[in-house]
Amino acid sequence: MAGVTAALGLSTVQVNAQGRGGFDPEQMRARMMERYKDALEVSNDAEWKIIEPRINKVMETRRDVGFGFGFGRGFMMSRRPGGEGGDRQRGPERQANPEAEALQKAIEAKAPADEIKTKLAAFRDARQKKQEAVEAAQADLKKVLSVRQEAILVGMGVLQ
Repeated sequence: MAGVTAALGLSTVQVNAQGRGGFDPEQMRARMMERYKDALEVSNDAEWKIIEPRINKVMETRRDVGFGFGFGRGFMMSRRPGGEGGDRQRGPERQANPEAEALQKAIEAKAPADEIKTKLAAFRDARQKKQEAVEAAQADLKKVLSVRQEAILVGMGVLQ
């Protein structure tokens, strides 16, 4: 019985160390990178040192577009159920998005149409700049890949 209790206590400590629900973003990122490396059949560490940071850059810029500017998850979610105020939860890799937050506040405040229109234009402009950063990171990654590797990453959704 004491062994079971100790094992349960240890697993609780491990879950707490990993974060919410046992999710460890760094461990997940490392597993994803290992899958990319295997799929691309990269066995040379020197080659992987060139490819890996470029894949990371693509992932980072895509994350900025997806989490920073989506009307889905995150946007319009800064209020808790029941109307209580509260800040949206951000993971360590998520950046504050002032344009999205300003637009959200204008919507919540039922601001005049002209004000919402201005904030919506700023939101779209910032999202376009983030999308351009994704495209630049993808182009940089393509420069160091073989045609076969590029096709593999297209199939895996990393490249377009």
